[in-house]
Amino acid sequence: MGTPDEWLATIKKCQYLPEPDIKKLCEMVKELLLEESNIQPVNTPVTVCGDIHGQFYDLLELFRVGGEIPDTHYIFMGDFVDRGYYSLETFTLLMALKARYPDKITLLRGNHESRQITQVYGFYDECQNKYGNANVWKYCCQVFDYLTLAAIVDGKVLCVHGGLSPEVRTLDQIRTIPRSQEIPHEGAFCDLMWSDPEEHIDTWAVSPRGAGWLFGAKVTNEFNYVNGLILIARAHQLVQEGYKYAFPDDNLVTVWSAPNYCYRCGNVASIMQINENLKVDESSFKLFNAVPDQERNIPARVGVGQYFL
Repeated sequence: MGTPDEWLATIKKCQYLPEPDIKKLCEMVKELLLEESNIQPVNTPVTVCGDIHGQFYDLLELFRVGGEIPDTHYIFMGDFVDRGYYSLETFTLLMALKARYPDKITLLRGNHESRQITQVYGFYDECQNKYGNANVWKYCCQVFDYLTLAAIVDGKVLCVHGGLSPEVRTLDQIRTIPRSQEIPHEGAFCDLMWSDPEEHIDTWAVSPRGAGWLFGAKVTNEFNYVNGLILIARAHQLVQEGYKYAFPDDNLVTVWSAPNYCYRCGNVASIMQINENLKVDESSFKLFNAVPDQERNIPARVGVGQYFL
């Protein structure tokens, strides 16, 4: 059985671990996640990242651009898996970093960290193909259930995968959600994973995703005021330019960290660096492009066409 350092050396070569090692790694990470609250407090300086979606070589590029752990502290806002070629290696790398440097990386749950979604969008099939059974997928899904729902940076910047909920007015209401379960189909937990900001509405509207809500500037302003926040950072939506403020007050920003999403969208990616003075402006965002095809291994027998948005 390997150690976290040995696992990291293997995974960084884009090789996956033997099944017993993955089982051990998942158990170690679950123990660490058990200690974290639903809204995990994080101190500045910290770098905030959006969706990765199994784009392993682009995750390595993200660390080249933003700095390696433990020199840089990171928050990843979910959606580590599905759609890309290397969901297994991507999530395993993030777990091994968590096991080795637990205070330097905070992993939030996204809507794809779910049994139901991963059975449709690629992670289940990838585990089945690589191991010949679903055991590793099951171990990873148990970790998903323990992932925290949000992070709060210096008490002022809330990081969450999707967005707000009509059932949540205060941060304390998020803190009381029972989180160690599959993501429900509706309610506060679901909404935090699935909702999207929408500039053309004030309050709430039905989401075309079939889960979560669309929420407007008025709702966001009130939520930030009630909870003493200066900014909400979230992911969940592809942004061609890597990051985007949703509303005129610049109090909610989408951060997207999967460049050339699904290997065909042509977008740039970004990470958001928050320093000790909590000032977030254009200089806080580092943009990066996808790794060129010749620098990534594309698995045999996988056509891009089978991955859809």
